[in-house]
Amino acid sequence: MIYFNNVTKKYKDSTSLEGINISITQGEFVAIVGHSGAGKTTLTKLILAEEAPTEGTVYFESTNIHKLSNKDLTNFRRKVGVVFQDYRLLSNKTVYENIAFAMEAIEKSEKEIAQDVPHVLELVDMTNRASHFPHQLSGGEKQRLAIARAIITQPDLIIADEPTGNLDPINTNEVVNLLKKINDLGTTVILTTHNRSVVDQVKKRVITLENGRVIRDDKDGKYML
Repeated sequence: MIYFNNVTKKYKDSTSLEGINISITQGEFVAIVGHSGAGKTTLTKLILAEEAPTEGTVYFESTNIHKLSNKDLTNFRRKVGVVFQDYRLLSNKTVYENIAFAMEAIEKSEKEIAQDVPHVLELVDMTNRASHFPHQLSGGEKQRLAIARAIITQPDLIIADEPTGNLDPINTNEVVNLLKKINDLGTTVILTTHNRSVVDQVKKRVITLENGRVIRDDKDGKYML
């Protein structure tokens, strides 16, 4: 599904990633771990084509992501849902409207929105908060809403970039279990984190970055930094 072929990313004064060779198959749950500055965020930006590699190639289903036309890049990004640490919700829209907006952006009909949004609300246990605004939600609820918005378009891949960084242990547990449930339904999940308990809870493949290099790739790994 995703393949990094000898990828290096250099900036003016530093090298963020060097010689990365990673293959992620459809349906995997992969945790990318490493200390701050290890290259985790750069790796996700390369997948989203927000950054281009200095050397090497990033493939998605045999397509070189960074050779896509603007139209094809837009279509590709519709296959990827992203969950951020800081939620990035629309403050002037309700929970329901935040999710519906993601469907409106890809020109789904009102009928499709009315059918799909309630199902996703139920999946993330937010049905009783549908009419609330983001400022009325707890941190855990905001992150569950962010996940709902990311999955409503039925993407092939979810990238969760430090999604539990602002959460307490109870809400962290709920978010991780939700991501596992989404993965069990067939969606590929890439989770970046430096939280040991999150990695140990997931009990899936762990890729460890250090100074921009892959130093460990364990099929059923634990946090070992």
